[in-house]
Amino acid sequence: MSSFESNLFDTPATPESAARRNRNAPLAERMRPRNLSEYAGQEHLIGPGKPLRVQIEHDDPSSMIFWGPPGVGKTSLAKIIAETTHATFLEFSAVLSGIKEIKQVMVASEQASQMGSRTILFVDEIHRFNKAQQDAFLPYVERGTIRLIGATTENPSFEVIGALLSRCRVYVLKALTEEQIVELLHRALTDRERGLGNLSLTADEEALALIAGYSSGDCRNAYNALEIAAQLAADRVQHGKSGQITKALAEEALQQRVLLYDKTGEEHYNLISALHKSVRNSDPDAALYWLARMFAAGEDPMYLARRVIRMAVEDIGLAAPEALNLCLSARQTMEFLGSPEGDLALAEAVVYLCLAPKSNSVYLAYGAVQKDIEATRQEPVPLHLRNAPTRLMKELDYGKGYRYAHDEEDKVADMDCLPESLAGRRYFEPTQEGREKQLAQRLEDLRRIRQTKRSST
Repeated sequence: MSSFESNLFDTPATPESAARRNRNAPLAERMRPRNLSEYAGQEHLIGPGKPLRVQIEHDDPSSMIFWGPPGVGKTSLAKIIAETTHATFLEFSAVLSGIKEIKQVMVASEQASQMGSRTILFVDEIHRFNKAQQDAFLPYVERGTIRLIGATTENPSFEVIGALLSRCRVYVLKALTEEQIVELLHRALTDRERGLGNLSLTADEEALALIAGYSSGDCRNAYNALEIAAQLAADRVQHGKSGQITKALAEEALQQRVLLYDKTGEEHYNLISALHKSVRNSDPDAALYWLARMFAAGEDPMYLARRVIRMAVEDIGLAAPEALNLCLSARQTMEFLGSPEGDLALAEAVVYLCLAPKSNSVYLAYGAVQKDIEATRQEPVPLHLRNAPTRLMKELDYGKGYRYAHDEEDKVADMDCLPESLAGRRYFEPTQEGREKQLAQRLEDLRRIRQTKRSST
């Protein structure tokens, strides 16, 4: 019998043995809520009459996926559901397991189901499973052999296969508020059974607020910081000093801010979206904030440089064409100096983009061209626009009717340059912003000259 299978039928640990193990566990594990009354946050899901609360109370066997940031209680909630519904709880890590292990668990769960035992299979980081691995769950979820609860920090719409997603209810968990985390820290400080109560420590509200703020809504990180601060305070007591966790002691425990970020995950795209849209909305304060957030989280500076260059092209355009050169220079500066010294160059470029006049006329024009290319047949280049380097090409009328603009009055020839089916189509419509206002006037002059020449022939 495999280790997975034996877990289903092992005799439960006694409360005494569990307590011994629990004393050696990290504070975050020891303070894990045991029931809904101890659970903090997610009132929109587990408050009276809310959807997940109703599902638990009615012992609804449907599978589900918990989507939310780290440290908000996804695992704890799954364990509470197992305890409340008297089901066997199996925890399964997508990082450590493959299809072989999945099948072993499924077979063992099916055997347990035949013996009248219900199984909740909790899959942490389910987004890390590939399609084939996720497919392996489907028949067992459909038959009700297991009740699957998946946890993910990534958007399940992109990371979980449609067939599995359609068989699960998705619940979105929110980051804990600072007030909720402070309340949990207070509880941990005074809890003598599982927390730090036996140390008889106290804490400044300012210190707890600092830990809560720096945790970025991640309760696990807050508990870890409090545990370190408590150890520091306990050491001070042994040397005859106060057992007060002060703000200075909390800062020492924190070391550096916990930033919610994943360079390949959704938060990465959320932050770059916030930066881009702040630039587009001419808000330098917000743009600098989001840029600094990404730098602080360890984002690749060259990725940021590329995105800033894209902003210059997409949103500034010909209203301030010098913005593109400025952004390219900022990228070169970043390559030359590196981070953090080169960060300021990108910051300058971002502020300039915010303050520059905005135009997406070229962006829209190019998009319209692409649509026409997709929607219309690929016409041959008009003969008068083709070069005729050989005698045969000349005999085939390549270049016939071409008019050299430099020989024309006003340097403009009355000559169509689009394919015949698109003749007269206008794509580029300049705005009246910045330099583009001058370009708009120039374009109007050119169109008037062409129209005059056509009218006179």
